[in-house]
This record gives sequence, structure tokens and C-alpha cells, in this order.
Amino acid sequence: MSLLVVGSVALDSVATPFGKVDDALGGSACYFSTSASFFSDVQLVAVIGDHFPEEHVDFLAGRNINLDGLQRSPGKTFRWEGRYEYDLNEAQTLDTRLNVFEQFRPQLSETHREAEYVFLANIDPELQFEVLNQVKKPQLVACDTMNFWIGGKRDALIRTLAHVDILIINEAEVRQLADEPNLIKAAEVVRGFGPRILAVKRGEYGVLMFSEHSVFAAPAYPLESVFDPTGAGDTFAGGFFGYLAATRNLDDASLRRATIFGTVMASFTVEKFSLERLKTLNHSEIEDRYKHLQAMTTFSLPE
Repeated sequence: MSLLVVGSVALDSVATPFGKVDDALGGSACYFSTSASFFSDVQLVAVIGDHFPEEHVDFLAGRNINLDGLQRSPGKTFRWEGRYEYDLNEAQTLDTRLNVFEQFRPQLSETHREAEYVFLANIDPELQFEVLNQVKKPQLVACDTMNFWIGGKRDALIRTLAHVDILIINEAEVRQLADEPNLIKAAEVVRGFGPRILAVKRGEYGVLMFSEHSVFAAPAYPLESVFDPTGAGDTFAGGFFGYLAATRNLDDASLRRATIFGTVMASFTVEKFSLERLKTLNHSEIEDRYKHLQAMTTFSLPE
């Protein structure tokens, strides 16, 4: 199987009540591909500046992420600066500098075009559509988006969603996209745009996954320490989609397991800044936390 992700690689400066980091590795494609690499081979397509730290490239390559599509362009790498208060559910953006990412136009190699599983990370929906026009016959396409694109490029986004199987966005974005305050009704509206599966990220309240035949609710994994929620949603998407690519199965049980694995991966990311926790993570830790979450949510009806 082959899993292709097209998105951003960034240098993030993040402050929370528990500390601060400057120019740490970030970007949607980094979080997604690192998380997915625990389950599947990954090909990454993104752009970086000419002075991007080589240690970050070495880390990604060390995760067996194929970097043939990582373009180096003259200029500075995409940078984002944000701050979280004690309510860690939402970041306050302090500065965004697109730099080389502003001119990013994904050009897929022949190998990329053959990808069976395609994830369109949170980028301009027009670029997402360009990627879809380049891939040949993907078995499964998933994407992410955000309120900025929903409000500013709605028509382009709707056009893209018509070719997407799975959409992974947060609760406020579902309501905004559907123009419907009730989440259940909004989910049906959004699925009507094309995606047959909708995973709704709800921060500390977990995930709701809507498919053709069921609704599945997964709680967030309970943690004693949360340092930085940056990238948690992209990490969830990587675990979720990486598991589906590995199993090549879309039945209800597989979708539910994918939701739990995505939740587990996100729980590790928030324990440290940037991707530091994922750098030391191993498969046994993932399996243990998966089993723990499974035990927490299992119940039987009284006889």
C-alpha cells in the first residue's frame, strides 16, 4: 500500500502556561506523516525554505517517510506563532508568515500519482483539487480543512469534497460548513457534499465519527499532563488514516478501531511540545494505551 500526504511543513513558536518553544518542527504534513508512519509507509509532499534545519529532515527520514516530494525553495520556511491560555482547546495566532509556502504548487511524481491512499492536509482547497487531478486511481481520499477556507473559499472546498471519501474537521467547522447549529443535522449535510465518513474532532471531549450506518463516539484519552495541543488534530488524522491504509478495510469495526488509534496518537502528541513525544514513542506504548482506552469504554447491558 502507499499513503500520500500533501500539506505544510513549518517552524512553530508556541507558548502555553507550561512553557515555550521557538522554531520547533511543525506543520500539518509533519504531524500527520509522523503519526501515520507508525502504521503505514508514507510519502510526503511539501515545501521548505533553503535554510530549513537538517536535523528535522533527518528525523522525518528516520521515520521511513519518503521525502522525494519535499521541495526546497529559495526563501524562508512557513512560520507560525501561537499562544494557548489555560483553556488549551483553542490557539491564539500571534503571527503567520507563509514565506515559501505562499507559492507552493504541488507537483506529483509518477510514484506519487500512483498512491492508493491520499490525504489532503489543511491547505487551500484549490491546491487540494489540483492534487486530486494529478493522482490516478486512489482507493481512498481523505482531507482536512479549516474555518478560513470554509469562509473564504467555500465553492472551491465544496468542489473538492465531492471527490473526498473521508473528511476530518472540528466541531465548529462542521457547523460552519453546513450552516446548521445542530451537530447531528450538520453532519448529515456535510456528508451530503461527498464524504461518506466524517470524523469530528472535539478537543478534550473526544471524537464523533459518522458513517453510512452508524455514529461512534470516542472519548479523549485522560491525561494528567497536557503541554501543547498544537498538531493534535493532524496527529489524530495520521493515526486514523494510517490504520485504515494498513488494514485496507472500511467496515464499521475497522473505522471504530481507526478512531481509537487516532485518539491514542493525539494523546501522545499533547504530552510535550512539537513532535518531541512522538520522537520517543514506540509501538508497545501505542498498543498499551489502545487497550486501556478500550477497557475504559467497554460496557455490557444488565442481564
